[in-house]
Amino acid sequence: MIRRDLADIPSYVPGKSDPDALKLSSNEAPQGPLPSAVEAMVAAARGANRYPDMGSVSLRRAIARHLGVEPENVTVGCGSSALCQQLVQATSTPENNVIFPWRSFEAYPIFCQVVGTEARPVPLLADGKHDLEGMLSLIDDSTSLIFLCSPNNPSGQVITRSEFTAFMDRVPEHVTVALDEAYVEYNRDPDAVEGCSVFRDYPNLVCLRTFSKAYGLAGARIGYAFGAPDLIEALDKMGIPFQVSAVAQAGAIASLEHSEELLARVEDTIDARDEVADGIGALRSQANFVWLPGVDAADLAQQLANRGILVRAFPEGLRVTVTNRDDAEEFLSAWNAISRT
Repeated sequence: MIRRDLADIPSYVPGKSDPDALKLSSNEAPQGPLPSAVEAMVAAARGANRYPDMGSVSLRRAIARHLGVEPENVTVGCGSSALCQQLVQATSTPENNVIFPWRSFEAYPIFCQVVGTEARPVPLLADGKHDLEGMLSLIDDSTSLIFLCSPNNPSGQVITRSEFTAFMDRVPEHVTVALDEAYVEYNRDPDAVEGCSVFRDYPNLVCLRTFSKAYGLAGARIGYAFGAPDLIEALDKMGIPFQVSAVAQAGAIASLEHSEELLARVEDTIDARDEVADGIGALRSQANFVWLPGVDAADLAQQLANRGILVRAFPEGLRVTVTNRDDAEEFLSAWNAISRT
């Protein structure tokens, strides 16, 4: 009664947690939601006996105002990861293929397996950037979707506006392109592509963002997408009914109303991330983490865990979340102690 291929679908692996350790394994914001967001969520929880607004109308309008787009260009989901899966479902069948960078967001290949479509991962370049030429070379008549991740998780590198334009000019119209911008609020590269400035130029482009990172609402599970209305409508058709809770909607709206105050906290991360990168010989990043490729990540992660620091080990390297200067100094102290042994 269960799909025979289900055993081959890996489970998503979250970053490790330990209440007694410094958690630098899940790219979470170090601060909680703004007090105004907490108040709004508490008020919404009092009405939890009622279904939420299934269309998230007020939130979509608030996001549209924030982005400078129209409400019909916006939809929301249970985190941007849910929207990624909905996009694969909306565009792809077992007869199609989906192209994505690797290593990148680890759920991309999982979403492909859920749908049964062929996954075509393209290894990152040595500098952690997307191999855009390699991705273009894999496009054929059956290609339905391409994921781009900027800043990329876990390498922290961005796609420039000129690179993106040159890439999109060669992507066939039948291929949908998803620009995953989960970490866009941390980006300070003036040459990086930014979804709001390009999505109107490409009817096959949809951009994905989240409230889980810079907005400090990871536990509320809410993300959003924006693009051409027909793509947004397709995403909505794939969503389960009432997937975004009233509590999450209230928290997101309140956060947008105070976005300048909230995003000012991002500067703590930006101030510390180059110091962390340089201190361990990692790639400098435009996200809230740094990436050290080509090391025995499992061994390093275990040594750090023994000293009360949790980081994320991948087969290709080590990812360390950067939160603020105090956490960065604690991490670097542990790293330096390991380096001396």
